[in-house]
Parts: sequence; C-alpha cells; structure tokens
Amino acid sequence: MPAGRIKQPKPKNMKNTGIIRAIGVLLFGFASLIGFGQDNTPRTDTRQHIQRARIADGVRDGEVTRREAVGLRAEQRHIRRSGRRVKADGEVTPQERRRLQRKQNRASRHIRRAKHNEIDNN
Repeated sequence: MPAGRIKQPKPKNMKNTGIIRAIGVLLFGFASLIGFGQDNTPRTDTRQHIQRARIADGVRDGEVTRREAVGLRAEQRHIRRSGRRVKADGEVTPQERRRLQRKQNRASRHIRRAKHNEIDNN
C-alpha cells in the first residue's frame, strides 16, 4: 500500500445490497411473468384485430351497411369478452381455444357474407 493512504473499511451493508438487488430482480421477473402470462392466445388476438379491420374496410368501401356493421361489431365484442373470461384463470385449455376459434370462424364467415352480399351503401 502506498505511503500516506489510509485503508478505508468496506461498508458492511455492501454485501447485503447485492443480495437485495438480486432478490428484487428475481421478484420483478416473476411478477412480469404473472402479469404477461394472461396473453395465452396471441393467434386469437391477432385474428380479432384483422377481423375488426375487415369490418372497418367494408364500411369505408360501402360493402357493409351500418346495420350490418353494428351486428358484426357486437359479435366481435362478444368474442373479445369470451376471450377475457377464458384468460381470467391464467390458463387456456385446448377446449376453450377451440371454442374461441369456432366463434372467430363463424364471425369471419359473417363478415365475408356482409361484404359480398347484394346490399351496398353505394
């Protein structure tokens, strides 16, 4: 040790600070897994966005009337609520996933029929 320097003792809580930080990081990681674990149906969520866009495009292009759009949006709302109920317990079973997919398939058919029927806004 060079002359004139005084050895300063390490603070005793340095070791504890590292342990506390490590525990904090682990807890944060665990909490984020719990919070983000609710999104167990990314494919279903993507389909919801696409179907809503299809409805909006149909209204904008005049292929879907206002009355048809109201019904289609109500159907989308029903599917969205069903999805939230399914995800509420944190686990989506294969049966629940199939049920959501069937509802979305039915809604997709309804959107297609509304866009391609003879009723237009033009």
